[in-house]
Amino acid sequence: MLSLLKPMTILICMVCLVSSCSDDDENTGTQLYGTVTGIVTDDLSSPLSGVTVTVDDTDITATTNTQGTYSLEDVPVGTHIITFTKEDYQTVSVTVTAAKFNEDLMATINPYMEYAAAKIRGMVMDAKANDTPLAGVTVSISSQIKTTTSSNGTFEISNLPLANYTVTFEKAGYATIVKSAPIEGFVDGITTINIRMGDKEILRNLTIDDLKQAEKWYYNEYRGGRNSESYPHWDWACDYMCTLNFQGAWDEQNEGTTLQIRNSADEQKTNPADLEMFDSFVYGSKAVTSDNNIMTLQIRTHSASDDAPVYYGVQVVDLTEANPQAKLIGGIRTLNSETYVSVPVDLSEYIGKEVIIAIGTFRQQAGDYWKQLVLRRIAFAKEAVEGWGWLPGTEVPGLEDWKMTIEMIRSTMPQTKTSFTGLSPIRGNRDNYKDAYRSWRDVAHIGAEWSFMPIRKDPEVFPSEGFLIKTRGGNNVSTTVPESYFYAKFAITTGKDQLTFKTRNFSSNATFFKITAIQEDGTITHLQPISNTAAQAEAAADGCWKFVHQDGGSNNPEAYASFVYDLSQFDGQNVVIVLGVYKGEANGDENKLVINSISLE
Repeated sequence: MLSLLKPMTILICMVCLVSSCSDDDENTGTQLYGTVTGIVTDDLSSPLSGVTVTVDDTDITATTNTQGTYSLEDVPVGTHIITFTKEDYQTVSVTVTAAKFNEDLMATINPYMEYAAAKIRGMVMDAKANDTPLAGVTVSISSQIKTTTSSNGTFEISNLPLANYTVTFEKAGYATIVKSAPIEGFVDGITTINIRMGDKEILRNLTIDDLKQAEKWYYNEYRGGRNSESYPHWDWACDYMCTLNFQGAWDEQNEGTTLQIRNSADEQKTNPADLEMFDSFVYGSKAVTSDNNIMTLQIRTHSASDDAPVYYGVQVVDLTEANPQAKLIGGIRTLNSETYVSVPVDLSEYIGKEVIIAIGTFRQQAGDYWKQLVLRRIAFAKEAVEGWGWLPGTEVPGLEDWKMTIEMIRSTMPQTKTSFTGLSPIRGNRDNYKDAYRSWRDVAHIGAEWSFMPIRKDPEVFPSEGFLIKTRGGNNVSTTVPESYFYAKFAITTGKDQLTFKTRNFSSNATFFKITAIQEDGTITHLQPISNTAAQAEAAADGCWKFVHQDGGSNNPEAYASFVYDLSQFDGQNVVIVLGVYKGEANGDENKLVINSISLE
């Protein structure tokens, strides 16, 4: 009898188990609860105690112990954001889903937290109320990291690593303001941004405070598009205009960088005709001198006709005036041309000043109104520029065939940054480079911050090892005229008079390069490194250095060769620094110079 009952008992239990599983499957409303546990470590892999761990949208919280472990009990099995916070460390948020819970309803998350004691702080004032503190402004650096201003208008975002940030200020009824917080602006880990919201718009969505922070137009030429009318001067790889600050609707096209009318379905209803305020525009801060007071626009149109041309113009804002206004230079202009034309704009009245220059399109009609103004080149010189040629002027003595003029040397503006990368955060190619070029704005990329001169050869823009300038193949040897070069001007001071260039090449054939300093009076000095870490390196003809070093990459930054230069002889002066690559010997191959980084310290 007992032997019969035993199998029956087992059978009944199995039926119950099957029934129970079936009920759970059918009852999708049944909520399961589990445990999230793990170990939190720092960026040196050491356990981190005192970390507050929370489950978003719940009251569940825990704190790590001295071994860095934590345990969150009774967590509803599903999708949650688990947040880890500790003073002086970067906040970490990790998403846990139902799939991460095992059969014991346990989920394990082992994050590491980076030491981050940097802070962005400041105050927001209300220009509409006599500059009283403005509370309730949302201040954000990402969709996850944000805060709001207090009753006294102050804010602080802490636990940040030292990096470049873009800070956005938003409040209903006020124009949104975006400010940059570059890494060099942090002092003892803190940077301060004080702004006024609700001030009068000078350019669309931009107040006086915004314009005071405008990006510099350091150089006398900006090019757009990717058609090679005068290769390599106008090759696609030299299209850096889209790294400028464009507002409104714009795009990159083969013909150039196009300013467009904002014309979505909603914008057709809400955007009125306006011949005073630009609809879309590009702007920057430019020092006008007698060497560059004529700005030439090389432009064409799309979607235009003789009876419906593009309406456009140039506006200048002089921030030194008591009541700065956007002054239209030369009146409202119209254009209908499918071929490029050169349009000179006289800026002589601003010689000796640094002013805001904006180039934009006007919405001439309400409703469905679509026009495009194609910007191919923005050029500054002492005279109008025609066609596709280089900037006019007097060549720097001793630098013949460089296409570098003494006017360019004198009127180039000193850089405000001192550290630059050649690595692109986003990879691009010949057919898709807009997003990649735009990402350069966030990392002080040399392609956005220096000016490129492709005298004889175009570059390779997106290799993972860094921006790459190169020579032609064949045997066209010259150690006096570079194949191409980058240049920028710097105010050399004590503490900012040592330049470090990190680089590599890709061949057993030596790459020849030269760093040249050009003073504002035209004096040139071909610099010699005071030290280097290249596998092979030696001085060559005409101030060049030749080297072989085939190591270094985005995942191996310490392996690049470093060349260090002493600039102290130029302390107290503004000096143009030129980095050029040369065809130093007849080897039949292209020779490549990788730009990983350049820094002054």
